[in-house]
Amino acid sequence: MANEEDDPVVQEIKPKQQKVELEMAIDTLNPNYCRSKGEQIALNVDGACADETSTYSSKLMDKQTFCSSQTTSNTSRYAAALYRQGELHLTPLHGILQLRPSFSYLDKADAKHREREAANEAGDSSQDEAEEDVKQITVRFSRPESEQARQRRVQSYEFLQKKHAEEPWVHLHYYGLRDSRSEHERQYLLCPGSSGVENTELVKSPSEYLMMLMPPSQEEEKDKPVAPSNVLSMAQLRTLPLADQIKILMKNVKVMPFANLMSLLGPSVDSVAVLRGIQKVAMLVQGNWVVKSDILYPKDSSSPHSGVPAEVLCRGRDFVMWKFTQSRWVVRKEVATVTKLCAEDVKDFLEHMAVVRINKGWEFVLPYDGEFIRKHPDVVQRQHMLWTGIQAKLEKVYNLVKEAMPKKPDGQSGPARLVSGDQRVQVAKTKAQQNHALLERELQRRKEQTQPSSVLPGVRIKEEPVSEEGEEEEEQEAEEPMDTSPSGGLNSRLANGLPAGRAAGGDSFNGHPPPGCASTPVARELRAFVEATFQRQFVLTLSELKRLFNLHLASLPPGHTLFSGISDRMLQDTVLAAGCKQILVPFPPQTAASPDEQKVFALWESGDMSDQHRQVLLEIFSKNYRVRRNMIQSRLTQECGEDLSKQEVDKVLKDCCVSYGGMWYLKGTVQS
Repeated sequence: MANEEDDPVVQEIKPKQQKVELEMAIDTLNPNYCRSKGEQIALNVDGACADETSTYSSKLMDKQTFCSSQTTSNTSRYAAALYRQGELHLTPLHGILQLRPSFSYLDKADAKHREREAANEAGDSSQDEAEEDVKQITVRFSRPESEQARQRRVQSYEFLQKKHAEEPWVHLHYYGLRDSRSEHERQYLLCPGSSGVENTELVKSPSEYLMMLMPPSQEEEKDKPVAPSNVLSMAQLRTLPLADQIKILMKNVKVMPFANLMSLLGPSVDSVAVLRGIQKVAMLVQGNWVVKSDILYPKDSSSPHSGVPAEVLCRGRDFVMWKFTQSRWVVRKEVATVTKLCAEDVKDFLEHMAVVRINKGWEFVLPYDGEFIRKHPDVVQRQHMLWTGIQAKLEKVYNLVKEAMPKKPDGQSGPARLVSGDQRVQVAKTKAQQNHALLERELQRRKEQTQPSSVLPGVRIKEEPVSEEGEEEEEQEAEEPMDTSPSGGLNSRLANGLPAGRAAGGDSFNGHPPPGCASTPVARELRAFVEATFQRQFVLTLSELKRLFNLHLASLPPGHTLFSGISDRMLQDTVLAAGCKQILVPFPPQTAASPDEQKVFALWESGDMSDQHRQVLLEIFSKNYRVRRNMIQSRLTQECGEDLSKQEVDKVLKDCCVSYGGMWYLKGTVQS
């Protein structure tokens, strides 16, 4: 190369360990030695003529070369042990070589074969040509070699191989195992000080000494082969944190009872910590734990069958899990019809948690675990809260008709079915007639408890009879599940013949909060949650507030005071008492928003400089369902009496509104 001197040396790589070759003689007189094969190998390697450069001078393969290879890069954790007279003597090793047969003679045989073929071709061509053409030869003189070029040549592989081949052999003499020389060398492996007084270094515990003798090697851990994704080593699993162990087990098993999970994790693991960790990666279905959908389908993944994104897959699998909370049987066609997913994806969902039964459908793979339900009621109650939120989301996405949740949150009732409005009214009327006597007794009992303690002197309570039509409406409302109530039974939804949201058990008293209710621990905790929530989000619908409250309940420890039951009316009263106002947004006549979605609450005063701007904005939306930005900006300028900057208007809109189709809506009120 012309610019060879200008090319700098970037890095010099030197061999860590010299290669060792050992040449050993082969016993050609042994009956197991094949003489004809040995002669053939020698002929292929050296040819017919034997000289000083021949590999096998006896025209017979009478020797074998062994070449060393490095077994490990870290030999500090290995030692040679010698056991003698009840004592174990250890000698540290500084190098380990493994000798393997070298087949370099085969390369020589191939080279000889190519030379013979080339010679034969040259002989044939010389017979055909009478005389070779005269060719012009260009003579070039080599330029002086630079220092960098010489260093590169010396470090090249070809030069090292040539130097290695030129290295002379050193003749060795072998001594047998029983030879005196071997016995003398073996004495160096024995520790000269055998008395216990001299061994002053061995003062550590056996475990500490073993750790010093065999420290963990990071290099060898990196070199370990990676196991397939479907292979799980329990030894490696128990070296991970508890949360990772639970996640890996649930991801591989999909469905597992809590007792089986504890047996896999080991007897020394705390069950409370396992309960806390399992709720992060799994959901409770019929007393058993099923891995969450977002664990199996991460955010950026997609279906291998249809290419559907992970969000749609998680929603469809959640629907299957929710169906199993209500029944032990699920029909595949029904799931495919509702979720609009392909048959392969639906089959994958069902195979995760169910087994197919001929002419029946898919049955949940594990039996109902009543023992876990009895032992951990707080966990069951919290999981029921989560399933209530998931049910509300699924009903909105898939346009399902609401059904009463089963009395047991783990789902042992019959399969869910879609019913019409007339059927629901008829069912409500039948239940009202059956429970009329029970409700009358409950009403009388509550009157006796309330009158002496709660009624103020001189205050008369007006009682109105409940008509048959009103009774139907109330019973129909009782048929609907309470989103924020932890119980799903009829007695918890109805009290004194009124819906639970208006029951006398702590919600209201003649339209006003009961005396002293603001000082109870439940009221204080609820007030703190409402204030913290509205400080983060200035505008919330009742539906979104209840969803956030359910998530808050799921994050609380078992036995918290808020698990005593919070009704819709109590939640709304707390919101109004916390300085919020209800915004009467004029929804369109044919809106698809539910009654809870039409109840909009906003924080009226937060204490910052934007309070006045937000109040003007909220007054605009109390008269308009959707507004254009220029109208908002002109109204703000008119009311505040100053020219607001674009950043200030953007902040107010970001706090309270969302944009959709070029129009601005209050948060939670837009209907796509």
